[in-house]
Amino acid sequence: MREAKFGLAGTPNPRGGVLQLSGMPYSTSAVTHTRKDARGKLPESSMAPWSELAMTRTCTCIYHFLVLSWYIFLNYYISQQGGDQQKSKIFLNGGHWKYLTFLNLLLQAIFFGVACMEDVLKRIKGEKDIKFMTTFRDLLFTTLAFPISTFVFLSFWILFLYDRELVYPKALDGIFPVWLNHAMHTSILPFSLVEVMLRPHCYPRKKKGLTVLAGASIMYITRVLWIYSDTGTWVYPVFAKLSPVGLTAFFSLSYIFSAGIYLLGEKLNHWKWGDAMQPRKKRK
Repeated sequence: MREAKFGLAGTPNPRGGVLQLSGMPYSTSAVTHTRKDARGKLPESSMAPWSELAMTRTCTCIYHFLVLSWYIFLNYYISQQGGDQQKSKIFLNGGHWKYLTFLNLLLQAIFFGVACMEDVLKRIKGEKDIKFMTTFRDLLFTTLAFPISTFVFLSFWILFLYDRELVYPKALDGIFPVWLNHAMHTSILPFSLVEVMLRPHCYPRKKKGLTVLAGASIMYITRVLWIYSDTGTWVYPVFAKLSPVGLTAFFSLSYIFSAGIYLLGEKLNHWKWGDAMQPRKKRK
């Protein structure tokens, strides 16, 4: 078989075979069949996609490392606030881990830690050897990190604008600086949205994803109820305003709201990245 020869940009070459390269995904085989120049080197245009991919992966790794450092700093800063008498009173009866806000900060630190580690291992070992970590990273982000961070952002600011005494009393302004409030309740959403746009995430099947989210919700609600039964105080002032029926409705609507956020994240992922990262249907 005669070796196929190509002209510039993959156009047909009258002296040899014909193969249309334009519109093809860039692959190793395309470079293998691309004619070298007089010095025996590949054209710069052939190497461009690889350099762009390497640059994208490097920038992604740097971004994950910076966000991870930010969340580590926040968790450390908050953990040191127990020495202040005013702040220590707020953390009584369950510590600061009784608040979903602080649990979310820890969750984000764990996710970006996993994402940063996955970036590094991908460059060292390759994608095929770290499939488990990539799967775990996607599961952690799609079912917990994105829905919970978005839920904290929306629920906090909705209640804050309605009546801040229900969730963040004005007395806290003199205890926690304004920047910390926005770090805990505002910046968490942009970081999650950037992660959605930065690279695709493989969503699990809806039944599995919503089950994981429901399990996390039940665990937190159980902790809230246990703290109340043990101390007689509610984690958030808004719970004290509700009857048992109202609490049941509030917790149910909260899960429905978080489930809607999960589905929204799946739609955003599909809108940005298409069907490539969607779970395949099982063959019958």
